[in-house]
Amino acid sequence: MNIELEGATFHVEMCGKGAPLLLLHGFTGSSGTWMPFCETVGRHSFMICPDLPGHGKTIVEGGAGSYSIESAVRGLKEILDVLQIEKADVLGYSMGGRLALAFALTYPERMGKLILESASPGLESEGERNSRRMKDRELANFIREHGIGPFVDYWENIPLFNSLQAMPGLVKEAVRKQRLENSPDGLANSLVGMGTGEQPSYWDRLPELGTEVLLLAGELDEKFCGIAGRMSKRIKSPKVVIVEGAGHAIHVENPGKFGTIISGFLTHT
Repeated sequence: MNIELEGATFHVEMCGKGAPLLLLHGFTGSSGTWMPFCETVGRHSFMICPDLPGHGKTIVEGGAGSYSIESAVRGLKEILDVLQIEKADVLGYSMGGRLALAFALTYPERMGKLILESASPGLESEGERNSRRMKDRELANFIREHGIGPFVDYWENIPLFNSLQAMPGLVKEAVRKQRLENSPDGLANSLVGMGTGEQPSYWDRLPELGTEVLLLAGELDEKFCGIAGRMSKRIKSPKVVIVEGAGHAIHVENPGKFGTIISGFLTHT
């Protein structure tokens, strides 16, 4: 369904029954990221899966300034308002994890449990953020100039996704198809508006999290294993799970294990 808000029309897929669960995909993904889990996670959770700004079928009015993390977080809250949901568990992957963390810190009263898959609280110094902003803008310009095909060719071969290359052809084709369905302008605006360089650092705010937090990282993704370890030292009562044999996209590389971990965390009391 489409949910019309001021300045944006969010496309949202929903499935399952039970406690509300808001699922936020990564950069170049879409709501389709989560559909394979409707039969498992959907047994106990009402899954709410929006196409995030710049992705899928969601339409945002205005340029990159309308794609800020603050605007996206506000949009997520308004989606829950429209659906008359007071509280929801939130699961975010990579870019969606950054957004999930921002949502948890902005609207703690709307939060159930928080699951962060391969996610970061941002870059700690202004110098790091400035450098990343420049790189994100360069990549955004590349997308606009060359189009979605050449960008996806580049993106699927960055070191972060090395472990995906070992996946069966059908899995890789499904991921590629999803990426190619995004628009060049949408992805470019997403990079400029809510890329890692634009995100405030949330490191010092991690102790504010008052909900149960699950941090997931893939064993082969050394960078985000390290980030999860550092985050766990600042969160009050975290649970950290490192998934053997998986890289950055755990939900793609080992969906069975991923679903089992998520379900166990969400249903235990």
